[in-house]
Amino acid sequence: MDKTLVPSMSCAPSHFKAMSRRGFLTVGALAGLGGLHLGDVLRMQRAKADLKHYENFEGTAKSVIHIYLPGGMAHQESFDPKPYAPIEYRGEMRQIQTKIPGELFGETMQKTAAIADKLCVIRSMTHGEAAHERGTHNMFTGYRPSPALEYPSIGSVVSHEYGSRKNLPPYVCIPSQPNVYAGTGYLSSAFSPFSLGSDPAAGGFKVQDLNLPNGIDDSRFGTRRSMLDAVNTYFREKEKADGLTAMDAFYDRAYNLISSPEAREAFNIEAEPAAVRDEYGRNQAGARMLLARRLVQSGVRLVNLTYGGWDMHNAIVQGFRGQMPTFDQAYAALITDLERTGLLKETLVMVSSEFGRTPKINATAGRDHWPKVFSVVLAGGGIKPGVVYGLSNSTASEPEENAIGPEDLFATVYNCLGIVSDKELMAPGDRPIEIIDGGVVRKELLA
Repeated sequence: MDKTLVPSMSCAPSHFKAMSRRGFLTVGALAGLGGLHLGDVLRMQRAKADLKHYENFEGTAKSVIHIYLPGGMAHQESFDPKPYAPIEYRGEMRQIQTKIPGELFGETMQKTAAIADKLCVIRSMTHGEAAHERGTHNMFTGYRPSPALEYPSIGSVVSHEYGSRKNLPPYVCIPSQPNVYAGTGYLSSAFSPFSLGSDPAAGGFKVQDLNLPNGIDDSRFGTRRSMLDAVNTYFREKEKADGLTAMDAFYDRAYNLISSPEAREAFNIEAEPAAVRDEYGRNQAGARMLLARRLVQSGVRLVNLTYGGWDMHNAIVQGFRGQMPTFDQAYAALITDLERTGLLKETLVMVSSEFGRTPKINATAGRDHWPKVFSVVLAGGGIKPGVVYGLSNSTASEPEENAIGPEDLFATVYNCLGIVSDKELMAPGDRPIEIIDGGVVRKELLA
């Protein structure tokens, strides 16, 4: 028998590796020899997707916090300064030593520099998309944009593969879904993120639709739920459509949230001690990161958190001095808090942006779009701590060593989650599409 037909056990002893596209095509070519028809293979592949065979296996990371800095954060003023470059390249900002010997961060990142020994700083991220929308697509899906297909975000893939845990939505966006590329793509809308609807830093913060309406007690709510189940069952028997299935999933999610005191408590940031809130900072960055910690601690699998606006074509020094200190405080507090509570070893924290900024300071004292090289930072969840991976050149204009694209980054993150990145999901029309096409796990990043 051809070895390509034998399931691989290399990923984990508790489940078979999903069939790659090459293996899939091999089965199709040899169908006549084994009595296996291509249609049978398609049905088997669909069944695998539906069974969620990762149910009993999780990787080194049980949860992910994806901190996204929209607009394209400059790597030169943050994680990859160039102190020996000419002034027009290095900019006006100073640099500070970090806990990684010999490595520097920008001057506004003092608290992050002090916990750098917990981080893995990737200084050689690269792709070819200089437009915000296309770069954002890359950094939420691991795919280049395509006019033929909408790809799902990592949050929706995790939701699809693992489902909910402890009555909490598997995928939450703070404060809301930041862009269309953070959505479900070709997957069912049942795997959409749960959005808060308001900012946790706001006074009197409450999550939308998390409490029962006035005049509706638990008993009445249960009766309405039973009636809704009966209606949904009737329509499912009459019509098979993603819209009906997805809507039913949304109702299930809402019911579980409203009916579960533990789920409601996960969003209750006011329950945190005053000293912890002060440690994170009583501002947008602090409240969002503290809530992210509460959510993963309670059972949410992937939290997407956005903060700030980093499209600094003008006055980049003032921009960093205005926005970075609150991020710096909150991010360092998050990593420290996760470590002291024992959560860091099972929570992967990723800081990313859609691209970097131009090597030279422009005429308006800012930097423009630059996708050729930029920085991403990982921590926890099976990632090697206290290292810098990859190098940019002397002017931070392109990778010099160990260039890494979105597909490899995402393959590595999925590996930490216990998800085989070349598993094929089903797009409309029963088209098998790999979660990540061609991505390689960068083992150098793993602890």
